[in-house]
Amino acid sequence: MSKSLIIAEKPSVAADIARVLGGFTRQGDYFESDRYVLSSAVGHLLEIGMPEDEEVKRGKWTFGHLPAIPTKFALKPIEKNEARLKVLLKLIKRKDVADLINACDAGREGELIFRYIVDFARSAKPIRRLWLQSMTPAAIRDGFSTLRSDASMRPLADAAVCRSESDWLVGINGTRAMTAFNSKSGGFQLTTVGRVQTPTLAILVEREEKIRAFRPRDYWEVLATFRASGGEYTGRWFDEAFRRSDDDPDGRAERLWDEARARSLAERCVGQPGVVTEESKPSTQIAPLLYDLTSLQREANGRFGLSARTTLSLAQSLYEKHKALTYPRTDSRALPEDYLDTVRATMESLAESNAYGGFARQVLKAKWVRPNKRIFDNAKISDHFAIIPTLVRPKSLNELEAKLYDFVVKRFLAAFYPPAEFLLTTRITRVADEPFKTEGKVMVAPGWLAVYGKEAQADEGTLAPVAAGERVATEKVDVAANTTRPPARLNEATLLSAMEGAGKLIDDEDLREAMREKGLGTPATRAQIIEGLLAEKYIYREGKELVPTAKAFSLITLLHGLGVPELFSPELTAEWEFKLAQMEHGKLARTAFMREIVAMTQHIVGQAKGYESDTIPGDFATLDAPCPKCGGEVHENYKKFQCQSCEFGFWKIMAGRQFEKAEAEALLRERAVGPLDGFRSKLGRPFSASIKLNDALEVKFDFEDAAGSGDDAEAPDFSAQEPLGDCPKCGARVFEHGQSYVCEKATGPGKTCDFRSGRLILQRPIEAAQMKKLLASGKTDLLQFVSARTRRPFSAFLVRQPDGKIGFEFEAKVGGKGARGTRGGGAPLRVLGPHPDDQAPVELHAGRYGPYVKHGSVNATLPDRDQLDTLTLDQALALLAEKVERSGGAPAKRGAKARTAKAAPSPRAKAATTAAEPATAEVAPRTRKAATRKTATGGAKTAATKRPAARKPTVKTAAKTAAKTTAKAPAARRPRTAKA
Repeated sequence: MSKSLIIAEKPSVAADIARVLGGFTRQGDYFESDRYVLSSAVGHLLEIGMPEDEEVKRGKWTFGHLPAIPTKFALKPIEKNEARLKVLLKLIKRKDVADLINACDAGREGELIFRYIVDFARSAKPIRRLWLQSMTPAAIRDGFSTLRSDASMRPLADAAVCRSESDWLVGINGTRAMTAFNSKSGGFQLTTVGRVQTPTLAILVEREEKIRAFRPRDYWEVLATFRASGGEYTGRWFDEAFRRSDDDPDGRAERLWDEARARSLAERCVGQPGVVTEESKPSTQIAPLLYDLTSLQREANGRFGLSARTTLSLAQSLYEKHKALTYPRTDSRALPEDYLDTVRATMESLAESNAYGGFARQVLKAKWVRPNKRIFDNAKISDHFAIIPTLVRPKSLNELEAKLYDFVVKRFLAAFYPPAEFLLTTRITRVADEPFKTEGKVMVAPGWLAVYGKEAQADEGTLAPVAAGERVATEKVDVAANTTRPPARLNEATLLSAMEGAGKLIDDEDLREAMREKGLGTPATRAQIIEGLLAEKYIYREGKELVPTAKAFSLITLLHGLGVPELFSPELTAEWEFKLAQMEHGKLARTAFMREIVAMTQHIVGQAKGYESDTIPGDFATLDAPCPKCGGEVHENYKKFQCQSCEFGFWKIMAGRQFEKAEAEALLRERAVGPLDGFRSKLGRPFSASIKLNDALEVKFDFEDAAGSGDDAEAPDFSAQEPLGDCPKCGARVFEHGQSYVCEKATGPGKTCDFRSGRLILQRPIEAAQMKKLLASGKTDLLQFVSARTRRPFSAFLVRQPDGKIGFEFEAKVGGKGARGTRGGGAPLRVLGPHPDDQAPVELHAGRYGPYVKHGSVNATLPDRDQLDTLTLDQALALLAEKVERSGGAPAKRGAKARTAKAAPSPRAKAATTAAEPATAEVAPRTRKAATRKTATGGAKTAATKRPAARKPTVKTAAKTAAKTTAKAPAARRPRTAKA
């Protein structure tokens, strides 16, 4: 008897299908019944091979082998998944398998996974398609009763393969061409580009350029307080003749650019009577559209700081594991027009819930589920409809899954509620012929806002009443001074919006919906694009913000100069995405699309071959400082600041940081500049340092804090200074010197002491008064620092240690949050969410030596105890990944011998005096050996005395900052300590 082979995308989906259809027995990596053989992939099993797999073995990064445009794209197995591929190939070739059923995820990527397997197997067996909108048993049974034909899926398959091949052509050729270009002057400078990745990066760079170019302007506002018979109210002066202009983007009707005019206006109005006119009109606010994946990711990022990747992982878990949501990788925000009965059934299921029952019952009672084009519209649906709850009521959700489920259910309920109703009042009070505006907004009926608990409004929306014809008294008039602010940096929520609008931030939901087919990437790929930019070090996270690095600016400058807007223009890339969508709908031929992509690839490579780095055009400057060697003009080009009259020049980027024009000029004039922040070590960690131009006219890091502190330099003259106190190491006097506080015997050729402490530690200036207190009493006040790793503030004392070094001491916390307990046991403080690799929980625990995060057998200490309430899943994943990396790629075993740190920091590591960070602590092994401490002021390591694990504030020595940022993990496992 012939059978159908069902291929799912993941083993969990295959197991669900087997459970629902019934009659299966497990045969190792597959299931079998009388009618079906059932197995699965494990995501992508095949990829397009590299050019050198077929022909080029050497020199792949040179222009000689570009462009690489294969006549046929050869597939190769992904090594880690090759065993699963062999299972599927064997099943496909079984003689009793008559046809294939594609049960991979219902979308472009699922189609690609299946098509690549079939192509690699060279199978000609008939194909049918299972298309699921949800993973409930009813949906699976219904899907098998209405399998789609292979012919109907061919346009989607073409779009999937074209997307893969076009990404390969642009990514491989673009990356190798730009790498070859940047490596012409020596070395190997990997420069990755991508068809969607690079335009997304261009959006971030453009915003950062606007921030850097921003110049604040002072402005003033005039605010008046009026008294009427019914009470007081305030009004803001405004210019009735104001009109917005592109020539003055900062202009507002209420802003005055002249302080004298603002004060004159205030003086003229104070104490004068006011005449009031008032207009009130009703207003409505309609419920937001149902979620697609991108809008759900935006909301989760804005509300809880979740990354797009984490939100997708949670939504996928709610779909696959809990069967509680419909398919999440959708770009639709509407439902099918024949879905009214399903929605009513879902409402009836929610009506039995304690949390949502009242709202669902109200929807059913009022019969609000009815045809509505904002909700039910076939024209607004592509492969999948909006994300909504299923009939399954989930159990055992973790904290983040529960929050995301709550988002979706409330949005679903709210969509069927009537609009919220408001009364808007605009009051104009005219004093001495000057208008002041007061606005009020009063909720009349909550409508859909009731679902979110907003059934009433605070009193601030209500204005004090004014009788008809009443004249009010102007009690006081204040002038408020303000300054314009730069554009805000993009976070994941706003970047997702910009990607959806092809670089334009579109606030209006309906307009954004109209633009969705011309966005960058798809809902299913946008999270991956952002993570790719982070992995390639083109951007980094600073709190919630995404900040482009110097590497990003360099790439976008290069692409602009080469004249290849195809690689960086969001609008042009969005057109490609639109063409893929057209192909999915059968409106564009695959051959026509690929012909255009090949032509674009050839143009990119041709442009890169035709330029030299010093000929790349751009908005480059001429420095106002002369060449230190010959006095000639120094010009900026793509890569360097270069003298036009001699060979002197220096690179624009140093340790991942690009010099600003003013900094380069200061370096040439003063032979030194800094300390500057924003440098990044080879491990990607930030540090600060000064830069100097040495006698050989080489630009180097200045790891001493001031000139004249080297062994051969002349001792500075401290006679005009008052000493701050006695040196904790030798008893001599301590003075302020350059960027440090130093012992007088720690300078000059005959120095006998090495005490030195930075005047700037972790973005915190250390005032002379605090240093005096530290030297006198051994401890400063409680100070605020900013972690160089997490960019979050934390509080600590600077303390003098027995060996004379300076370290941190953290506030003792008794009980409650952060109380010390036993590591490894007890319930977690919080479950942060599922790990994207295996969906196992990532937990936050209170341990004997401080809080830590846990995933399986891997524990990673929380570096900042202030993060207890704010730690996100992404931050926890980063800590766990770093721990695994330090452990050699495997989870650390308890009791394992601790690794020792290198004996001396690298030269880069010496930049530590101004950029240390709290280190990650680990449980001390049961050993009688003393732990090692890294020190900040002397650079050498000293053995710590043996001590029991006392429950008291712990201290960490202040090792040189960059030693933390560039060296390997610290040696012995010990109670939590920190660096100053």
